[in-house]
Amino acid sequence: MSFSHEVKKELSKILNNDYARDFSECYGLMLFCRPFSSAEIKLKTESISVAERFISLSNVLFSPVIEKQSTLKASKDHINLHTISLILPDECKNVFTAFGHDEKDTTLRLNRGNIENDMCLSAFLRGAFLSCGSVNDPLKNYHLEFCSAYKNLSNDLCLLLSEIRECNLTPKTILRGGSYVVYLKDSEQITDLLTFMGAGSCAMDIMNAKAYKQMRNIANRRTNSELANINKTATAAARQLAAIEKIESTVGLESLPDQLYEIAILRRDNPELSLRDLGLLLNEPISRSGVNHRLLKIIEISGIESDTE
Repeated sequence: MSFSHEVKKELSKILNNDYARDFSECYGLMLFCRPFSSAEIKLKTESISVAERFISLSNVLFSPVIEKQSTLKASKDHINLHTISLILPDECKNVFTAFGHDEKDTTLRLNRGNIENDMCLSAFLRGAFLSCGSVNDPLKNYHLEFCSAYKNLSNDLCLLLSEIRECNLTPKTILRGGSYVVYLKDSEQITDLLTFMGAGSCAMDIMNAKAYKQMRNIANRRTNSELANINKTATAAARQLAAIEKIESTVGLESLPDQLYEIAILRRDNPELSLRDLGLLLNEPISRSGVNHRLLKIIEISGIESDTE
């Protein structure tokens, strides 16, 4: 089950226990139906929880004759598409009018008169998300959106979201495939909105996913840094060994000054050790920089181009 389905399942379980909130949520559900008009009201959803919520709220508020159809979508995931329709034209007109809309309106707009207070606003947005919203799996990327068939309606929703006092939302709109999309991409804004709508558990999942990704990124950077250091050390050691081998095969290591001879033997016999560890093995231990200086002298004597560790 997708993360979006989980969010809708959580939202569908919320009990409003208030007529005004039921009214606002049902308005959000129906307003973003395709279509929502005085002649036809029809919701299509892959979520059985959303379908049942739509039916429940419709019956509580209007008791209309409802038709439900479920068909299997042509996909490898065997997902059912649920279509919920108010089948009597007179009942569609009554519902359309009850929400303050007129069949003579040239475009569909948001009627704020159906949202009495902040609790009703939460319920309305919950209904809107159930009807036309989606949110990505936070382990992949952060994206929440509402999809509308009407430009003015999407603009109204965008403005409404930006006015929520409890959140600091900066929604944007785009036209995609003939639909108008209102979306958020900031993880904190998405969690704030989900919490405001009532999906606190799923909001926590996003925060946990964000923390996990941050820890994973830190671990990856640390691993990459360690690998880079290992490669750098290995390259330097290889050049040191090549210089020692060249000297040994030509003039002999015995030709080196005592201090250089001692470090050359140690490096030849211990190619895996760090400079610090090599310094500790000397008869008179020296620092890492001291070891590095002696090895650079050996490379210089050999004629091989130097490269510090």
